[in-house]
Amino acid sequence: MRHWLLGPVHTVYEYAALYFGLVFLGLLCLVWTPVAIVLPALLPATWARIVGRWGITIGFRVYAGVLAVTRAYRFDLSALDTLRGEPPMIIAPNHPGLIDGVLVISRLPVTCIMKAELERNLFLGAGARLAGYIGNDSVHRMIDRSIASLRQGTHLLVFPEGTRTTRTPVNSFAGSIGIIARHAKVPVQTVFIDTDSPYLSKGWSLLRKPALPITCSIRLGRRFDPPARARELVKELEQYFAAELAGGSMMQSWLPAPTVAATSVEHRPGSSSDNDGKPLTHAPYPYSQL
Repeated sequence: MRHWLLGPVHTVYEYAALYFGLVFLGLLCLVWTPVAIVLPALLPATWARIVGRWGITIGFRVYAGVLAVTRAYRFDLSALDTLRGEPPMIIAPNHPGLIDGVLVISRLPVTCIMKAELERNLFLGAGARLAGYIGNDSVHRMIDRSIASLRQGTHLLVFPEGTRTTRTPVNSFAGSIGIIARHAKVPVQTVFIDTDSPYLSKGWSLLRKPALPITCSIRLGRRFDPPARARELVKELEQYFAAELAGGSMMQSWLPAPTVAATSVEHRPGSSSDNDGKPLTHAPYPYSQL
């Protein structure tokens, strides 16, 4: 009888842990929102951005801690700690799930490129604006603001795929990361997020329960020097990620293999991508300069 009850009880606990985590994150964001609205009137702009970035980092770290305590997740994120305090660089992870940005930001007070509509989101908008996060509604403005942020001494979080991974091992990379690295003259630090679950991957409902606990670890990869030509860096990055992830210990086996060869960045003049994978075709720099 006792053994018969274990399965249903465990399932109920998994649902409780999952939904508690989601509600807790929402409450954290709502608590921070009025603070984020008021701070710009009380602090100089530079200090407001610093406080905004650290506030989000601390909040996300608390959230990750709660997920670990409830045993919804098993995390190993400590590799990112070595990047704190280093000169500005682009942090470039792969993107298996929706939680990836939260995990990176929980360890590093970065500036990040995000969906433009999140700037108007009730839960995230005020905090994102305070922290100086960069919307992707305009490619020209996105690139210029990213370069400016790096020159001010802040790491920049960029997901080179532009959207969550939809095929093994990675999607085609957007060209904007190469343009930013070239013009800001900063290196690109590759980061690999390994997970054993498809939870919050592209197309996965936020309320659909996965098997718990989920294991998620982060490891640092190669650091690429500032490029002389942006498109060469993008091509090299894509090849490097594909090779590293194909041999990873927690390969995302639920992803389909590509059915056709990826279009090389060389054949997509001036194109980039937003976080939904839609092409952004208005390049702010002549492609011959990439």
